[in-house]
Amino acid sequence: MSKKERAVLVTTVHRGVFFGYAADIDGPTIFLRAARLCVYWTADLRGFMGLAAQGPSAGCRIGPPCNITVRDITSVTEVTPEAVKRWEGAPWRA
Repeated sequence: MSKKERAVLVTTVHRGVFFGYAADIDGPTIFLRAARLCVYWTADLRGFMGLAAQGPSAGCRIGPPCNITVRDITSVTEVTPEAVKRWEGAPWRA
C-alpha cells in the first residue's frame, strides 16, 4: 500500500525551510516533490510555523519549485490548505 502525499514544511539543521509534497516523512531524509525554498520570510508570520499555517506573505522570497531530497531534518510540519494556495502562487520578490 502506497502512502498518500501531503503538503509539508520541512526545516533543516542548516536553517533551510522547504515547502513541498511528501509521501513518507519518516527517516533521516525526505523526498519533496515540487519543493520551494523560503529564502526570506517577513516578521508578520511570526516564524516558520506561520509559513505552515498561513503561507508566505507578499514580502517573502520564495524560490521556484523542483524535486529535492532533504537531509539533516529538524522538523516536519503539516501545511494548511490556505497556506498551500499561497505557497503555490508565491512569486520571487527581489
